[in-house]
Amino acid sequence: MCSLSITWHLLRGAGALALIAMAVLLSQEHPWIAPPAIVGALLLLRGCPMCWLVGLLERLSARKTQTASDTTSQRVS
Repeated sequence: MCSLSITWHLLRGAGALALIAMAVLLSQEHPWIAPPAIVGALLLLRGCPMCWLVGLLERLSARKTQTASDTTSQRVS
């Protein structure tokens, strides 16, 4: 099961993706909605999409390392 921080990270990514899709799909009929949607997506991603992806990979790596150290410490005890 994902830890809470990974779940929140994925939810932030999904929200940003929804805002980006909304900005692209609605930009023809409502051009005023695109800039706030893009800004909202960048705020949810806390930067660029690549920064969000690197953050996700770091969280997954930290979780894997923590799980491995927990398993090792249980064997020693």
